[in-house]
Amino acid sequence: MSLPKFDTRSTTKAIAFGRIALGASYLVAAGPALKLWPGRGGTTDEDRAMDRMLARSLGGRDLALAIGTLLALSHDAPVRGWIEAAMLADAVDAVAIGAALRRLPRARGILLFGASLGTALIERQLASSLG
Repeated sequence: MSLPKFDTRSTTKAIAFGRIALGASYLVAAGPALKLWPGRGGTTDEDRAMDRMLARSLGGRDLALAIGTLLALSHDAPVRGWIEAAMLADAVDAVAIGAALRRLPRARGILLFGASLGTALIERQLASSLG
């Protein structure tokens, strides 16, 4: 599958800044950010605490991938490894969402599946263009 040509540096930055926004929202406001996820949250205080903890972990992952990418870009260091790591994270997200899709609210599940898979495909193209 071949995606259209695009400016590698600008696209890499755009994805990184989007990942920073998403990651920061999960870290700073895990409760409201979880409303974007498909399905229902926990029903007990312990379940809700676990949901917030998992969201913050995901937010930290996204921030680390994005900041690493941007630092590599700003220091003219290799970026491909950061993009490949982000691609793997997004592909795993897509697989996890796809595996649960039958039990999730259809529209939000498909939206998040498409976003994860689409971003992973763009990152694959970016990594390929870096050699």
